Amino acid sequence: MQTISLFSLWLPIVLSAVAVFFASAAIWMVIKWHDSDWSQLPGENAVRTALSGTPPGDYTLPYAMSNAARASEDWQAKCKEGPNAMLTVLPAGLPAMGKQLGLWFVYCLAVSLLVAYVLHLTVPTGVDYLRVFRIASVVGFLAYAGGAVPGSIWFGHGWGRTFKDVADGLLYGLLTAGVFGWLWP
Repeated sequence: MQTISLFSLWLPIVLSAVAVFFASAAIWMVIKWHDSDWSQLPGENAVRTALSGTPPGDYTLPYAMSNAARASEDWQAKCKEGPNAMLTVLPAGLPAMGKQLGLWFVYCLAVSLLVAYVLHLTVPTGVDYLRVFRIASVVGFLAYAGGAVPGSIWFGHGWGRTFKDVADGLLYGLLTAGVFGWLWP
């Protein structure tokens, strides 16, 4: 079995990252099927006022620092009474879309590099498109969608949102696999 040099896969690495980047742009900016993933908070202005000055970070409501604090009757009563929330506070100002898009593209490149690495270890030169496609699609799917389900299990993300994230990951994995299969040496 003649292995492929990882460096020789630079073109499918870059092109698959570009394909996923533009597919995600179409999903978010043209199709907009994620627009319904969030809802307006009742009393939004009062909540904004209450949170004013809160440093960026991740918070829980009610908060308990330890297992002992979570065992307290006070904390358990607050949980039963509600509301219970996990909240991420972002820095004030408009979102830094350039930075976020740049980081997303770097992530797409990292996933494509991971796919290339697995293919480099498992697939020899000259194999058919379908063999490359099957392995690349599974690795790509796991990389793009694997983290979505725990968000619903542990952090209360809506299952509809998670389904869409998994569907996105499937599309991104298939695009990645298609490019690697097409350009496989």
